[in-house]
Amino acid sequence: MLKRKIADLIGQHFRSGSDRILLIDGARLVGKTCVIRSVGQKLFANFIEINMLEDSRGSRLFERATSVDDFYLCLSAIVGDKMGSADDTLVFIDEIQAYPHLLTLLKFLRKDNRFTYVASGSMLGVTLHETTSIPMGSIRKVRMYPLDFEEFLYANGMNAFAIQTLQRKFEARESLDVGMHATMMDHFKRYLLVGGCPRQSTPIWRQRTSKMYVRSIVRPMSIMHQTHRNMMKSTN
Repeated sequence: MLKRKIADLIGQHFRSGSDRILLIDGARLVGKTCVIRSVGQKLFANFIEINMLEDSRGSRLFERATSVDDFYLCLSAIVGDKMGSADDTLVFIDEIQAYPHLLTLLKFLRKDNRFTYVASGSMLGVTLHETTSIPMGSIRKVRMYPLDFEEFLYANGMNAFAIQTLQRKFEARESLDVGMHATMMDHFKRYLLVGGCPRQSTPIWRQRTSKMYVRSIVRPMSIMHQTHRNMMKSTN
């Protein structure tokens, strides 16, 4: 599991006993699901994960779950054996933007207080803007981003001692020796290449697919530029 700073925030929220439901907003593939799953499984005996995007493309079980009872009925139909109490059961509503009415339902699920809830979604800014009756007082919306450079270094084998030492040197304007400088520049260039995407930030992925990844970027760009040139020629 990659070290993500937001994991501490999520854990603190659950342990605080807050009466607001945590809503993690972020782009696709930044690691929302993985970090929530990791923290949730550590802190709760019963961890229930429902992907609403998958549901909307399949059984559509939650499509008309507009009341608390409707939601519990759908939940009971698929994970009834894991439903305990608010103290030991976390219900993770993933990709909640697939069913905007569930954003409104969060308020009533929180009031019912049968379980602990957390939700995540992509492009929630658009969904929240287009959805009426959003219970902003009942949710705590937090934005999640791709890996920052420090998280990227952890993902590539550096420990806290190395990172803290580098940070102190940077703040003191102390130079690194040639070898360490070259190593850090290599890390930074790769960080810029993958853009902080968690899956592409590990050494294993680098060893297995780095050349394939570069080709996957360069080849479509070459085709796009060639197509553009051909279109320009045809119009002349």
